[in-house]
Amino acid sequence: MKKKEKLTLLAVAINVLLFGLKIYAYIFSDSLAILSDSFNSLMDILSSIVIFFAVKVSSKKADSDHPFGHRSAEPIAGLIMAIFATVLGFEVIKDAVISILRIRKIEITTVTLMIMTAAIILKLVIFSLFNSYAKKINSPAIKASAIDYRNDIIVTFMVILGNIIVYSGFNIVDGIIAILVGGFIIYSGIRIGIENMGFLMGKRPPDEIIDKLKDIALSVGGVKALNDVRAHYLGSYIQIEIHIEVDKNISTERSHDIAKEVQRKLLENDLVDFCFVHVDPV
Repeated sequence: MKKKEKLTLLAVAINVLLFGLKIYAYIFSDSLAILSDSFNSLMDILSSIVIFFAVKVSSKKADSDHPFGHRSAEPIAGLIMAIFATVLGFEVIKDAVISILRIRKIEITTVTLMIMTAAIILKLVIFSLFNSYAKKINSPAIKASAIDYRNDIIVTFMVILGNIIVYSGFNIVDGIIAILVGGFIIYSGIRIGIENMGFLMGKRPPDEIIDKLKDIALSVGGVKALNDVRAHYLGSYIQIEIHIEVDKNISTERSHDIAKEVQRKLLENDLVDFCFVHVDPV
């Protein structure tokens, strides 16, 4: 089992634990803010399961029906997560507004606050793991999860703060915090959705990545200049077409060898999945 798959399974286990703890806290407190946060953890469980299967699909080798592999599976998973988040966020806000309009008795205890604090600690652990691994492998699905876990930490902290205020007798704050939680969920969903739509539509990589790939090509002996570089994402990986200029007086065989060396060096980059090199004699 690959590291990405192990990481997503760990996320499922931790989120199941968090969901159970938060539901337990809600039963004894009747806090809608805590219930909203538990729904957030439920969404994380569903998202982790979706990511697990997306990672397995994306790692499949190219075949006759998918000659460039299955790289788009991960951004599709990220898009599904975004839809989950947006729908859930609106549901949380709707329930919170109804809660504010009704008189409810909320019981916040020390145990409740301890459970929510433990939730933050667990989320910090899983966020650190996902964030460092997402930076290492540039996985949109893992990165989307890392962003979601970071937002979860902020959300749970807001819930704890709201619980402390409710504990002081201001019950209306519970509904207000729930609305803010819903807003955070919607915001993270929209952000993840926009980013993964870009991957699916083949957006151009950032300039700093393009410049790095250009430098790699220019470092090959015999390459005098580059006159055209085009690149786009296929899933979370880059496909690049590059036109190199070589001395027109060298042999065709030598030109071919230079082009193959440029291709080899570019494909060594973890982000590059496919590379086409065109030779222009000058």
